[in-house]
Amino acid sequence: MLAELREADAPPEVDAIYAQLRQAYGLPMVNLIWRHFATLPGVLPWAWESIAPATPLLPAATARLMAALEPLPRISMGPDAAGIAALYNRGNLSNLILLTALLRGPQRGATAPAAGPAPAGPPPAMLPKPPPLPRLEALSPEARRSVLALAGLHGHAEGIIPTLYLHLAHWPALLTPLYMALSPLFGMGRIAELRRKALEAASREADAMRPHLAAPPPPPPEALEAARAVLTPFTGQVIADMVPIGLMIGR
Repeated sequence: MLAELREADAPPEVDAIYAQLRQAYGLPMVNLIWRHFATLPGVLPWAWESIAPATPLLPAATARLMAALEPLPRISMGPDAAGIAALYNRGNLSNLILLTALLRGPQRGATAPAAGPAPAGPPPAMLPKPPPLPRLEALSPEARRSVLALAGLHGHAEGIIPTLYLHLAHWPALLTPLYMALSPLFGMGRIAELRRKALEAASREADAMRPHLAAPPPPPPEALEAARAVLTPFTGQVIADMVPIGLMIGR
């Protein structure tokens, strides 16, 4: 699987950034891409310091991104799945916008936010804390096969398993019906169409964020190259797939 530093295992300097991410997003958890950044020397503080000035713009930006995806099919999986999806929806919508902006970078020559700090607003309300994230190797063989089958629908590079599927393994009876609901949407090209719409809308929002990005000292070149190598598929497909899927489950 993709290397990650889970919250329970984070040393104090990483946990401090995780806490800032949780507060800025109003999320009681830290998404996979940030947990992966923590495994690359210097990448986590660089990425967070870059995007932090723009986070007050997230509520309005994510609302516009959701509106751009309508109309969406509904996948009725029950309240447990909808509650978990709500957490990932906030994280995925936010990350798709901010990480696209990070990949493109701040305005040329900027060492501080070129547009000044984003307009201050109340931080988003913290969403309820979910059950602990299971580990793939700790799942039953049947649940593990189901999670891998769901990940296989996306055709991601080996090792990238959308964490939403892993979290839903708390309710293993949901995994096969979810696969049966998603499989035809992939087969008909509906997920690809929604991914394209999500990327178009996120691109507009990311460009509006870029003047607010900071430009802290970058991490070592090898670590920066590794981060960009992951950012490209994450923003281009991994998160962009999960945005509509999470919204469909969360209804």
